[in-house]
Amino acid sequence: MFPRFRAPETMTAAEQAALLKATAAHPAPRDHALYSMALGTGLRLSELLGLNVGDVSLDGREARRRVVLDPATTKGGRRGEVFLPERLVPKLRRFLAWKREHGESVEAGAPLFVSNRGARLSPRAAQWRFAWWQRRAGFDRRYNFHSMRHSAITNLYRAKHDLFLAQRFARHASPLTTIVYTHPADEELYEGIRNLPC
Repeated sequence: MFPRFRAPETMTAAEQAALLKATAAHPAPRDHALYSMALGTGLRLSELLGLNVGDVSLDGREARRRVVLDPATTKGGRRGEVFLPERLVPKLRRFLAWKREHGESVEAGAPLFVSNRGARLSPRAAQWRFAWWQRRAGFDRRYNFHSMRHSAITNLYRAKHDLFLAQRFARHASPLTTIVYTHPADEELYEGIRNLPC
């Protein structure tokens, strides 16, 4: 019996751009930084919310280029690390500056993403905010937070067409897990059928 693969739910490029544009316009940059990290690194929600300031910055000002993940936050408790895309580094730098200006701790052990009450942002609050931002950005359909991880892995595969690079980026143990990200996008499907005779 062969395993059944289902294409992961991914946001379109236009939806990703709309989400980032909407959150970038907000005066508080937390959600923009969170979604930029999700789309730029493919980290899971638990991994993102488990990050401390010291994981992304040595001094609370400059962003690291490589982030080592706490096994307590990763799937299966596996140790992992991710590289930050070039465009993400200045966003994190601005976010850290905002945290300092607004009295949020930038000590190494302080949570990177905090709620309005000053506690570590909860998964439930992050999911709620993501649904709220989708409405603000004018999405036609709703996605769960994990779709950003799916979108990030799919984006990398489409850019490089390298399954093993995508596997390492996703931190999957097997390329069979990553193969579902080679699916055609909605835009590709539409382009393929647009001029069919019917």
